[in-house]
Amino acid sequence: MTRFRAYVSDSEDESLSEDPSEHAQDAGSEAGSSANQHDVPSKLATAESDAETDHQGNATDEDLPRAASASPPPPNGKPADPTLVPWARDIGVDRQRMHVMQTSLFRVPEEEEALKSISQPNLRPSAKRLNLPTGATRKHGRDSDGEGVRADSRTRSSFAQNIEPAPFRPSRKYARVESSASAFTGHEEVFIDSGLSQGRSFRVGWGPGGQLVHLGKICGVRGSSSSTANSSVVNITSIPLLASSAKDASDSASKLLSHNLSHTTIQPDAEGIPWANPSRSLNFASFASLFSQNDRSHEALLFRLGQALFDPVELRLSDSISVDIRNRVLSLRRKTALSKWLQDAVAASVERDLAENTAGEYGWAKAVFALLTGNQVEKSCDAATDAGNVKLATLLSQAGGDGEFKEDLKAQLKLWREQRIDVHVDESVRKVYALLAGIVDVLEGSKGTGLERCPDTHITKDLDWKRVFGLHLWFSQPLDATIASVFEAYDEARKADAHNVAQPVPWYREQGVDARSPWKLPAGAEQPDALFSLVRLFADPACSLSAVLTPLSFSPSPSDYRLPWHLYILMSRCLRMRDLADRGDVDERFDETEEEPEVEGHSPSADLLANSYAIQLEQAGMLQEAVFVLLHLEGSAGRKRTIKETLSRNAPRLDEWMTRGLVGSLKIPMAWVDEAKATHALSNGRVFQAYELYLSAGLYNAAHDLAVLELAPDAVIHRDLELLKELFERFAGRGVDDWHARGKVFLDYAHAMARMPELREYLDDADARPSDELGAEVEELTRSVPKMIALLPGVLRDRSDIRHSAALAEMIAGLTLRLDRLRPLALGTHLRAAMVGEATKLHHIRATAYEKFLRTIEVV
Repeated sequence: MTRFRAYVSDSEDESLSEDPSEHAQDAGSEAGSSANQHDVPSKLATAESDAETDHQGNATDEDLPRAASASPPPPNGKPADPTLVPWARDIGVDRQRMHVMQTSLFRVPEEEEALKSISQPNLRPSAKRLNLPTGATRKHGRDSDGEGVRADSRTRSSFAQNIEPAPFRPSRKYARVESSASAFTGHEEVFIDSGLSQGRSFRVGWGPGGQLVHLGKICGVRGSSSSTANSSVVNITSIPLLASSAKDASDSASKLLSHNLSHTTIQPDAEGIPWANPSRSLNFASFASLFSQNDRSHEALLFRLGQALFDPVELRLSDSISVDIRNRVLSLRRKTALSKWLQDAVAASVERDLAENTAGEYGWAKAVFALLTGNQVEKSCDAATDAGNVKLATLLSQAGGDGEFKEDLKAQLKLWREQRIDVHVDESVRKVYALLAGIVDVLEGSKGTGLERCPDTHITKDLDWKRVFGLHLWFSQPLDATIASVFEAYDEARKADAHNVAQPVPWYREQGVDARSPWKLPAGAEQPDALFSLVRLFADPACSLSAVLTPLSFSPSPSDYRLPWHLYILMSRCLRMRDLADRGDVDERFDETEEEPEVEGHSPSADLLANSYAIQLEQAGMLQEAVFVLLHLEGSAGRKRTIKETLSRNAPRLDEWMTRGLVGSLKIPMAWVDEAKATHALSNGRVFQAYELYLSAGLYNAAHDLAVLELAPDAVIHRDLELLKELFERFAGRGVDDWHARGKVFLDYAHAMARMPELREYLDDADARPSDELGAEVEELTRSVPKMIALLPGVLRDRSDIRHSAALAEMIAGLTLRLDRLRPLALGTHLRAAMVGEATKLHHIRATAYEKFLRTIEVV
């Protein structure tokens, strides 16, 4: 919509001066223009468009129209009052003459602009415009996302000067507020906004032993529940964290953690918080020694594989040997150790195949092939010799030989295929020859027809992944091939032919343990075997430790972090071989006892891993072990808070034996244990015990609150002044918050109640002469008791607690009666609004009146 204003331009002023007839109608024309905006001339509309051009198109001030000297137009388009006369015409000043004088006197452009801004303020646009940057694409920027559009008033004098980028304003994040720091602590009964005051009461929370306290029914992210959370029924659910029994899990965890503790130093960090520092001497071999030599469990195989791949190797080479030779020798030693480990790991599978698949005419060939899959070459030679195949036994003795030997056997297999003889050779025999030739994928058959057609043979079919990997290690790859080359060959084979090449499934999938798993996992949740991941970690330098430490790789439980945590401690903290991907804030700290500086930093994933394992141990009832794991948290503040929360949740179990283990072995401060016990005692109504424990823990503010709000009212009601002194004398000089306005009031009350009767008896004694010190003491009590009475309603402020009201009345009444006997006129009007009985007020009035009467008599 077009906007119109009653403005005229400079050109209009000049035209008005040229036509005298228009001067006579000046006031009337201005009033008419205000009364009827549709009669505005076209020149006025042109001036208005010029003003809008300056407002949007940066026009100069000289192009703006000048305001008329008439009075401003009336609002709402109503006719102007005809009795009003313009001020210039009323004093007899000619408009044209005034205009000429202005233009002749004020020639300086700056002064002219200043005059315009003062005398004609309506020329300035009322609405401010914000020039938005061209990069802003949002119609309404959200400052909480860091995308709010902001004006930038910075300019540059030339194009050679660069403008610094606008300062980055991070997005406003929401942080979790502790209960002690919440603004709604102590105001839970405020029902004005129950969502804020009682929000913590209805959220899901963790209890001791992994218990989950919640309303309604627990369901998944994509699931739905028929029950509603709008219920007053609180459910306590125990979340299963382990797949095995609690006893088995506790035994295995206790064995590993005890060994870890024996190689760990617990000492205060820079903030004075106890911190666990594992020794560099802790390695895979030390953990592997915990298992017997005949133990082929997954856990034992894991630590033995880590010993073969990552533990330091003593090369026993002279210092003159070059680095290249050292690395070559180290590579061969690693490969030999891996071969021995793999041969021991698949021995059980080989024995099972020998017992099940060696029947029939060519059972000897099946036995020979099964023995070769376990690299048991000597036993395979014996099996071939016992079957009368001496020539084959001679070839078996050269298994895994040089390239010339393999090429000869490949030529033999090619000859059989070309002459279509392979159809007459048993499949197991051809598979044995294929392994000797270094073929571990597919043995091609002859392409004949009918009876002369021989199908292709998949060498690794029906073999587990460890034996398939062993075939690449022992027969396919050259002797000088590295472990990384062998791993890459197997990885490519399993990806190329997933149907015939076994995938590295975890041990519980091979044994069918996952069928009894209580967890329903999505289709994409399958993880590779931890043994495969450990080999990958060694073979691939770019592989992060975060990609390996997946619970499902170690256990059928997705929340079993026992072995992942130990593996992290060994790889990252002890051996310094590999670390988590989110390790940041790197800081090099040089230790004089070490040859190289240690690189430290914070990793949130490491803290999350330790917290998860600690919860698992806590659910199993292993409190000391859980605290030991939490001592490995990297942040001092987070370590302190988490350990104290764990102790508070398990406060009923903090008996003498548990406390001795926490304080003695784990170096946990006794104050933390006392604080947890105090919290538990307070929740059970044992207030005095909580008070004593808070004092032992050095938490004087908490003890002071209990003494003021819970213990002192009872002592006052029972008139036990000695107990009051005992309660509050411990806080003197401790820097307690609001000490002079709260706790010290009770000390002063006990002192005043005991001292004022003594002073009264001494003053009533006719033979005694009061000293200056005694008089000063009386004056001090005279001033302090009224102040004390004024502070008491704020100290005992809980009107819902009848003990506070009773104690308040008792204290005010006692102080009033004793002060009335000593100095009746000292109180004045302090009792008018005090919560005290009418009898006390009446006694005070009588004592005051009597004292005034006595003074009147003395004056007379």
